[in-house]
Amino acid sequence: MTATKTAPVAAPETRAPARRPSARLRAWATRAPLLPALIFMIVVTQLPFVATLVISFFDWNSLYPDARHFTGLDNYQEVLTDADLRQSVWTTVLLTVAVVLASLVLGLVLALLLDRRFRGRGIVRTLLIAPFLVVPVAAALLWKHVLYNPEYGLFNGLLHYVGGPQPDWISNTPLLAVEASLVWQWTPFMMLILLAGLQSRDHQQIEAARVDGASDWQIFVHLTLPHLRRYLELGALLGSIYIVQNFDAVFTITSGGLGTANLPYTVYQSFYQAHENGLASAAGVLVVIGSIVIATFALRVVSSLFREEVSGA
Repeated sequence: MTATKTAPVAAPETRAPARRPSARLRAWATRAPLLPALIFMIVVTQLPFVATLVISFFDWNSLYPDARHFTGLDNYQEVLTDADLRQSVWTTVLLTVAVVLASLVLGLVLALLLDRRFRGRGIVRTLLIAPFLVVPVAAALLWKHVLYNPEYGLFNGLLHYVGGPQPDWISNTPLLAVEASLVWQWTPFMMLILLAGLQSRDHQQIEAARVDGASDWQIFVHLTLPHLRRYLELGALLGSIYIVQNFDAVFTITSGGLGTANLPYTVYQSFYQAHENGLASAAGVLVVIGSIVIATFALRVVSSLFREEVSGA
């Protein structure tokens, strides 16, 4: 037998592996489309805040620009110790707490009503949301002239029809007048948040409770309220962020008079009327710090809501 010779098999060609972009380069390529928006946000928001922070350390009156000088924390000390400014801080707290609590209670009642099925629910929901869509200045003008006016306002017109008194609402109850207009505007916002919470309930658990003989009140106290706790916290925190900074209603309805001047209005008054740039900047920085503190808690509540939704899915 003759041995058969096999031809040698050629070794496969080895190609150099293609160079892949590094993880850092891929990350920058992913973030590149967001850079213009990030730069725009920094220019529009962060640079003015840094300028405001710098000005807050100066005694700077715009009527005497050459007399400005560095004063350190004196402006902040004046904001915290001046009687009028402290009163504006207290008014801001009182206004915020009253509006947020009243809006939450009314929003919860409306959300519970809209969670039920009835004919025309979509139309009713749209009408209830409408106040939140009105421009704040327009809403304040509506309350000041259409409702509060002592001569031709709707409230006094109804009281005249039933033979009641004709009060001057803004002069007699100025802070309550501002609070009522803000409650009317922010109740739909709270209603939407709480309605979303109601619609995310476990309906099987509620039906099981009904089968076991639980009343509507027991279901509301032991099942609905604990489920809505996070949504109530979220509504309170977001409402506080916006109402702390409210300027339109105070400026339009009372012009900051009769003890209704909150901190944003005091900042406006110090800057545009007294021309005290440093003092107004210090007060503005304090408002921003307070808003950041509230926003931090709001973000934590939002993140906890998302975690609960993911874990429950």
